[in-house]
Amino acid sequence: MLKLLSILVILTPSMPLAAEPMGLGRVAMPDEIAAWDIDVRPDGLGLPAGSGSVAFGEEVFVENCAACHGDFAEGVGRYPALAGGIGTLTDVRPTRTVGSFYPYLSTVWDFINRAMTVGYGTELSDDEIYAVTAYVLYSNDLVGDDFVLSRENFTSIRLPNEGGFYMDNRAQVELPRFRHLACMSECKSSVEITMTVKNTGE
Repeated sequence: MLKLLSILVILTPSMPLAAEPMGLGRVAMPDEIAAWDIDVRPDGLGLPAGSGSVAFGEEVFVENCAACHGDFAEGVGRYPALAGGIGTLTDVRPTRTVGSFYPYLSTVWDFINRAMTVGYGTELSDDEIYAVTAYVLYSNDLVGDDFVLSRENFTSIRLPNEGGFYMDNRAQVELPRFRHLACMSECKSSVEITMTVKNTGE
């Protein structure tokens, strides 16, 4: 055992700290990066050109979304509702929808684009996604029936619960509380027992 340890000690310093390049792969092409770079930010960055009306969105929604989410975005069975629930977040059983819970409209557009068109075998066009998003807004009484959503007016739409979210500040607020040295002895001048656990075996 000692002989094995001495061999390891001798060999370890000569081993490289990082693996050398293996010559595999290549730099991704711009069009390949663009195919994956589809996220949309709350400030509108990443939105494609396009537009869609509430009326057109209703047609697309009924054809592609209503089987799970209902004709009026009310939800079917155990599938989630997308509309309603405003003012219920403090209830024992809140209804979390686009209108009651989501902070930014970009979350709606991004999620529809990424996840809600896969099951039908074909992707929705950018205009259709704008239209479905407009219809979901309309279903939550946030826009009128003549509304047309586009990249140009996208950031003008503010959802009711935007103020219910805030930036993660744990590094500034919580972390300093746990970084001080813990008291290990004589931390309190006196100790008082205020409660005991009842012995259930009696």
